[in-house]
Amino acid sequence: MMIGKVDNVSAVNNIQSTRRSSNVASSQRTSDEISVSEEAKAAAEAMYLKQVSDETPDIRQDLVEQIKLKIQDPDFFSDATIAATADQILSAYGL
Repeated sequence: MMIGKVDNVSAVNNIQSTRRSSNVASSQRTSDEISVSEEAKAAAEAMYLKQVSDETPDIRQDLVEQIKLKIQDPDFFSDATIAATADQILSAYGL
């Protein structure tokens, strides 16, 4: 198979011979600036939180296994454990 010559290369040559203007230093330099609205910030945060919630499993199997092991222990349902659990529930509701 033979490849033929490439035509219309002169357009590239014209770009390569372009020279920079000598007035570049005299042009006014300004810095770019961007402002993000509070609505856009809130939308970005909501999108991030949705992504995190989508990546987090609904059931944490490691915790389920820990609780199963604790329940199998005969000392788990002692009076002290029940009282501590009740206290934590009451304090969670501010009582």
